[in-house]
Amino acid sequence: MKVAISSSGTTLQSKVDSRFGRCPYYIIYDTETDNFEHAENKSSQAMGGAGIQAAQMISNMNVESVITGNIGPNAFRVLSAASIKIYSGAAGSIKDAIEKFKKGEYKQVSGPDVESHFGMGRK
Repeated sequence: MKVAISSSGTTLQSKVDSRFGRCPYYIIYDTETDNFEHAENKSSQAMGGAGIQAAQMISNMNVESVITGNIGPNAFRVLSAASIKIYSGAAGSIKDAIEKFKKGEYKQVSGPDVESHFGMGRK
């Protein structure tokens, strides 16, 4: 299964970014092969619609689940429409987040946990 994790960098040692739509990168991790790749979030600096654009990009990558710190209403709506499971509240390294996910320590969220524009102005 492919999992996308909002990330501050391009390695498994990078930190989980608390912002889904405005994180600089996503780590796309395959739980079956333990391989990963990174994808630049080209919408991270968008004036508006970053969550929607990011969610559309992730849904086009055949990802089944998303792990992030927080998820806003627009990104939540797009990911849910694509039947992508969302897990928020993650922190620490990408590697730690993957291990917690594999152990079932995250609960799937049923709605957004921050307001629109949560990540604007934060780096």
